[in-house]
Amino acid sequence: MSCQPRTAADAGLPVGTTTATFVGMPAFPHEAKHALDDAQLRANLRHATGTIRAKRAEVVGEVDDWQQLRTRGAAVKDDVLADLDTLLVTLEESLTRAGATVHWARDAEEANRIVVDLVKATGTQEVVKVKSMATQEIELNEALEAAGIDAWETDLAELIVQLGHDRPSHILVPAIHKNRSEIRDIFRTEMGEVGRPAPENLSDDPAALADAARRHLREKFLRAKVGISGANFAVAETGTLAVVESEGNGRMCLTLPETLISVVGIEKVLPTWDDLAVMLELLPRSSTGERMNPYTSMWTGSSEADGPQDVHVVLVDNGRTRVLSDTVGREALRCIRCSACLNVCPVYERAGGHAYTSVYPGPIGAILTPQMRGLDSDRDKALPFASSLCGACSEVCPVKIDFPKILVELRTQVVEKKRAASRVPSFERTAIAGAEWALASGKRMGRLQTLATVAGKVFKREDVSYLGAIPGPLAPWSAARDIPAPPTETFREWFARTDSGRLDESGQAAAGSRPNRAGVDVEGHYGTSARDAGLPHPTSDSEDEA
Repeated sequence: MSCQPRTAADAGLPVGTTTATFVGMPAFPHEAKHALDDAQLRANLRHATGTIRAKRAEVVGEVDDWQQLRTRGAAVKDDVLADLDTLLVTLEESLTRAGATVHWARDAEEANRIVVDLVKATGTQEVVKVKSMATQEIELNEALEAAGIDAWETDLAELIVQLGHDRPSHILVPAIHKNRSEIRDIFRTEMGEVGRPAPENLSDDPAALADAARRHLREKFLRAKVGISGANFAVAETGTLAVVESEGNGRMCLTLPETLISVVGIEKVLPTWDDLAVMLELLPRSSTGERMNPYTSMWTGSSEADGPQDVHVVLVDNGRTRVLSDTVGREALRCIRCSACLNVCPVYERAGGHAYTSVYPGPIGAILTPQMRGLDSDRDKALPFASSLCGACSEVCPVKIDFPKILVELRTQVVEKKRAASRVPSFERTAIAGAEWALASGKRMGRLQTLATVAGKVFKREDVSYLGAIPGPLAPWSAARDIPAPPTETFREWFARTDSGRLDESGQAAAGSRPNRAGVDVEGHYGTSARDAGLPHPTSDSEDEA
């Protein structure tokens, strides 16, 4: 049996939440509010992301030309996106020549059907899996389970999530929302249900937890006939696939089984090995805070002497060409899944990954998921707004994705869709149209300002400096702000009443009027001179520099 979430309570989600897939979860605002109430979750996230940030900053600081390397990485990915159709054909030819079988999948359903059929053809009832975002994206484990096939995750963090009937909440560290004690309890309770049980006296020491996972997985590695992987990169010129990892479990999956099936997003292709070299410098420093990954596995088709003899590669679109068609949003396809953006995002650190209702959480999920799935559901419409637009994600992105630009573009699309679907103008739209009408005419603006001073005089008489919450549509906006009472005099009235208003017909200061840099007080008297006020003299060097 596969270890998939069964109920909302199993996954730690609100009762009534569908947890069979990410798609069944509520929109970001609902999930984020639930996460913010979990003090333990926020503490786990704060500790983990802070640790990863510090490691990344240290190893990135060692590279003198880091910014130039980022620019090179962005250029490589842009070249790939510009020539994707040609590169994919080249990749297919290289893979076929190396002895692999290539399959094309338009969407998740087609990709799952291909993989299920391939596994069934081997006659096995179980597979071992390398950590793969692509297989999580298409929800392959659920499709295999429905076909009566057990899919065992072998990455330690993925194993924790699977045994805990949970969902990954981070690209690099899927179980980042769990602490050591919670992991120990999961191992003690669940391991024995699906294989070798954890030791009865298992502690929460990391080494002890890793040893328990190693012993549990070893029997699965040794009997598995089929391995399933993704790929971090695919080199078109040779048909080479590459997977980087830190534990070695991925290499066991890639070498021991007789059949290997790799599910690869079409944007993962790179033209040459030189381009791969650039990515292998950027990725480990940005993701794990390491100079290089402990395990970098590469394979080119099949070999008679070693490894899997039956090699398949499933190239998956699943919305990627839709993203590619957007001249602004296509930057999201540069992503190399390093997760650096998650580790610096203040929203992710407080809300966690589950709130994004996607296998891609954080800033990259906020821009990639709604483009791939479409902005049709409330769940996906909410994601572009799951950001403060602080730009920290863009600063650390190894391929220079401009997250704020894409987020603003997606927000615009959401608003335009809503506007097109509504026959009744929203209050916001009506208010903006009113402001446009007023600001388009100086006379209209002047009359409205004068009208506002009437209310200002009333409030002044009642000694009111600030307004409370404004009723009606402005209530949410005014409840979080101190709204000052309207002034009793407009700027135009003040300007005409003071000496600053002494202008001749040409608009120049009239005779006897000497406006200076220190300004004029409300009684109409000139202030001190520029030098007395400590301001730069008009002829001084400091003004020229300013």
